[in-house]
Amino acid sequence: MSDLAEADPTTATPTPATDPRPRVVGAAAIALAASLVAQNAVVVWTGSPDYAAPLEDVLGFHAEHRTAVAVAVGLEALNLPLLLGFLAGLHGLVVRRGGAGADWSRLALAAGATLSAVLALYAVLWTGVVLAADGAADPSPLLELTWQMHAAAFALTLPALGTTFVAAAMAARASGLAPAWHRLLAGAAGVLLVAAGSAGLAVADGSALLFVGMPGYVAWVVWLLVIGLRLLRPRPADHRTA
Repeated sequence: MSDLAEADPTTATPTPATDPRPRVVGAAAIALAASLVAQNAVVVWTGSPDYAAPLEDVLGFHAEHRTAVAVAVGLEALNLPLLLGFLAGLHGLVVRRGGAGADWSRLALAAGATLSAVLALYAVLWTGVVLAADGAADPSPLLELTWQMHAAAFALTLPALGTTFVAAAMAARASGLAPAWHRLLAGAAGVLLVAAGSAGLAVADGSALLFVGMPGYVAWVVWLLVIGLRLLRPRPADHRTA
């Protein structure tokens, strides 16, 4: 009796109440921020030496806090899929909202992949510091070299993080997922991160220039929490397609 065709469930557009994708991306952002906070809390709580500390202090810390370093490195392994998952999900949301900001989200993905690779090197070298300190009575040339390379790898993460942050915030803003102040926050943080990371050789030698980038790092964690909470709230525009 009815000539009406049944709706094809494979082409039906999710409603804001049922589309889980923004919430998944938001949850990934919040989980990444929480993991970063936990990782840094372990480092601060155990009194990890900075890169200007005497090698005797570096040796003593890593000989006595093997478990703490293992936890921090383990959290780094968790950070990598969370970071890439968040950036890939953000790109998907940008494309589904019409594609405005898609170039920025692609840049964020590329920079995030680079950041992940450098963070992996950073974690491996930190493990190497622990192994070089194991059973050693005095600092060795191997310990010194591994520690300096660990510092240089950390310095290199900063410009990669700055690029990731700026590109992700610009993509979110262009697609209407974030207000204008996100772009301003990311821009200021990105400048600090790139400036600190450009002094990689000095940082490897113990320079305090590393701390120039720390406000930018904190801004990244704050932004992840803010954008994550925004994405957890259903929005009518979240289900638009290109």
